[in-house]
Amino acid sequence: MICLGIEGTAEKTGIGIVDSDGNILATCGDQLYPEVGGIHPRDAAEFHAQHIVPLIQDALSESNLTLEDIDLVSFAKGPGLGPALRTIATAARSLSQNLNVPLIGVNHCIGHVEIGKLTTGATDPVTLYTSGGNTQIISYEAGRYRIIGETLDIAIGNCLDQFSRDIGLGHPGGPIIEKHALNTDDVVELPYVVKGMDLSFSGILTSAISKYKKGVPLDVICNSFQQTCFAMLCEVTERAISYTNKDEVLLCGGVAANKTLRLMLKEMCDEHYVDFYMPPMKYCGDNGSMIAQVGLLAYDEKLTGIKNSYINPKYRTDQVPVTWIDHDFKHNIDLPDNMINKGAEADIIEAMWDNNESIIKERVKKNYRIDQLDEKLRSERIKQEAKLINDAKKAQVKTPYIYHINLVDKKLVLEKIKSPQLNDIIDDETININEILHNIGADIAKLHENNIIHGDLTLANILVDKTTPVFIDFGLGKYSNLEEDYGTDLLVLKKSFKTIVPQKAEELFNIILEGYNNKKINKKIDEIEKRGRYL
Repeated sequence: MICLGIEGTAEKTGIGIVDSDGNILATCGDQLYPEVGGIHPRDAAEFHAQHIVPLIQDALSESNLTLEDIDLVSFAKGPGLGPALRTIATAARSLSQNLNVPLIGVNHCIGHVEIGKLTTGATDPVTLYTSGGNTQIISYEAGRYRIIGETLDIAIGNCLDQFSRDIGLGHPGGPIIEKHALNTDDVVELPYVVKGMDLSFSGILTSAISKYKKGVPLDVICNSFQQTCFAMLCEVTERAISYTNKDEVLLCGGVAANKTLRLMLKEMCDEHYVDFYMPPMKYCGDNGSMIAQVGLLAYDEKLTGIKNSYINPKYRTDQVPVTWIDHDFKHNIDLPDNMINKGAEADIIEAMWDNNESIIKERVKKNYRIDQLDEKLRSERIKQEAKLINDAKKAQVKTPYIYHINLVDKKLVLEKIKSPQLNDIIDDETININEILHNIGADIAKLHENNIIHGDLTLANILVDKTTPVFIDFGLGKYSNLEEDYGTDLLVLKKSFKTIVPQKAEELFNIILEGYNNKKINKKIDEIEKRGRYL
């Protein structure tokens, strides 16, 4: 079967032709460059209308095919700009009816993942998807591509573009910022916001613009902006590796064109003993071949036809049943013999301390971060974690005992808790999981009543001693009395349930909320969740 795919979710018009053997027969595209400002949806729609037919002709010429050779037409139904999506959907409907072949609408974000897998040979990666409209950390789990982390406000590509426009550098911003950043090694401090598996760019954007206007040299502010944003992206991807235990990372999306980001992510992968993949540049950004590839994979007669060709500007990655993957993957990361876990924040090594079985948690230097930022984060986090663990104990919440703190080498020596992680027993029918979850909710309430925000509440960071929860890894924690932070803390845990036990996530998380027993914060969780990209 040969599929022609039409991409046009934003400013790029793309036509691709792929066959069911995985051969990319043609990839043709063009891009709108606005004279001023950003991308206006109406202008993007008009651009697509002008370029779709010529690009189809180019793709047929490149592939040495005719329209009669096309067996399937696919188009990106979302997420994206409404007027742009309507234009390409109309073109796709017309083409499929003209040719009398099936028509299928597909998810744009999944297109990036699948073309990445096709062109690199990656099998089951953690995907960092970075573009103008999206920043997502994606992982295949139990029949869907799950968003295990994402931006809480603007996407990284939009952030770069807006920064560039606001300081007068023009659009698109990424290549311009990269060019200036390469002129210096100097940096200034900017906000660094990682919340569990999620991140936020609005604060760094505002701060960078302000500091530039107050006199920080252009090259320095561009380097600082880029280094800080990309370090955040690397950290959440690093956390996703630790969380999923996968041994592949795939980088895709238009921002993957940035050489600094590629080098930083490759450095992080090397430090974690995992493989790094990135498609050829022509397939990193939006392109028609990724839409054709997903069309072939997702093809099902029940999903085809005009009646199913509606667009969805808010079409989320995790709304799509992934029917073309029918098995679970096995992963094995080869760690050094004395290392029991290579965490995102630290290396965990078994040891003895004063005749007590213990673990040494060492916040190792991250080579993907610049020295100034790395030293600041490691120093702040080890001090904060030690204090939070101690204060959690005072709040009658079980945590490991701290035997020793080494602030110079960024090491904590902690009691070794011989209890399983929650994610290892969540499906164990021999235990009273309801009681355990209720107790977890009650203990999180104790933490919040004492203004303690854990910061990384995942099923891997909660151990279970019979029915008593033991909270570990407060490395992203802080003190706050804001309902927003309480809600965000719990939302991290909800996302963890959705990744590990997606079919039962709502049911199990609701038991947590029963133990937490605060309806006001329940509403806050819903409010925060609805701010997510494309919700």
